[in-house]
Amino acid sequence: MRNDTVLVLVVLTALAFDFTNGFHDTGNAMATSIATGALGPRTAVAISGALNFVGAFLSLAVAATIANGLVNTADVTLAVVAAGLAGGIIWNLVTWLFGIPSSSSHALIGGVIGSTIAAAGGSAVLWHGLTSKVVIPAVLSPVIAGLVAAIGTWSLYRITRSLTQAARGHGFRIGQIGSACLVSLAHGTNDAQKTMGVITLALIANGTLAKGSNAPLWVIVSCAIAISLGTYLGGWRVIRTLGKGLVEIAAPQGMAAESASAAVILLSSAFGYSLSTTHVATGSIIGTGLGKKGAEVRWNVAGRMATAWVFTLPCSGLVGAAAYGLANAVHGTLGVIVILIILAGLAGLIFWRSRSGKVDHNNVNAEWTGTVAPAEPEPAATAS
Repeated sequence: MRNDTVLVLVVLTALAFDFTNGFHDTGNAMATSIATGALGPRTAVAISGALNFVGAFLSLAVAATIANGLVNTADVTLAVVAAGLAGGIIWNLVTWLFGIPSSSSHALIGGVIGSTIAAAGGSAVLWHGLTSKVVIPAVLSPVIAGLVAAIGTWSLYRITRSLTQAARGHGFRIGQIGSACLVSLAHGTNDAQKTMGVITLALIANGTLAKGSNAPLWVIVSCAIAISLGTYLGGWRVIRTLGKGLVEIAAPQGMAAESASAAVILLSSAFGYSLSTTHVATGSIIGTGLGKKGAEVRWNVAGRMATAWVFTLPCSGLVGAAAYGLANAVHGTLGVIVILIILAGLAGLIFWRSRSGKVDHNNVNAEWTGTVAPAEPEPAATAS
């Protein structure tokens, strides 16, 4: 039965997720360029936002995977989609608060899978599609990106060994502008499509679109705008963790990391893999630390991130299942409204909590002290 009121609420919630995806994943594209000084923080996020918008129009393969390749659309209702989005948004916000570059993509997919299982059981999940298009790429992509970045870093330093450090840094900072732009384009191509796929799934569930339909133009445009706006606002906490917390990055490493990330993301998008751009970017950055002689990788930070990756799918799935249970208990449109009110309240609480250790364009490049938020500067001594 069609319910256009609930559909509108679900679409708005999906666009809110796309917005959080933008500020959560900005670091994937621009963290290394900001860390090396190739781009100023505000300039970097503005460029990234614009290219995220353009990238959203380049392909629909990933959107098709999300809309038709992970769950049986006959078993999906609007309440299922709304609950899945709630699971994804809540996990996104929690990990953003702690500056952990977890996967927005997997948070969204986990939420939808969890709410689908709660509504129709495990048989409603297309496990083969989930394994081949999500789980296997999640395991392999950071390893592949890391290897490519390590080899690239070693090669760049080998080729430029006769140059002075200043000349090498200047040249590669210029090159980083191009490689960072390519990552932003790739990010828009892969990540914006996930929300397109979820909105398309909601349209199919409502009977507005036929099963197997592609995302309409208005869906593509609205998702492109949402992710680019989120990117422009800047996920400073995640940018700080990726740019300063894993490896002290020099310009050649930054260019190698960005080039490796862009290549892996664009290739995966062509095959319709719902890839985690966060996993790819993190693997690339660690690879640059392994490829440069004397570089130190902070494995404790990498370990915290890997732990978050492992828990993303199941935890967002549990939240999605719980949200569906609540929506089902409060029947009809009211159930979806209750989910959205709770979601808005939790989002506000998390945002308020984040103000206690503010990270922005002014301190994103401060020296790493072991925590996401830089230490507060000591007040100047006053003359007695």
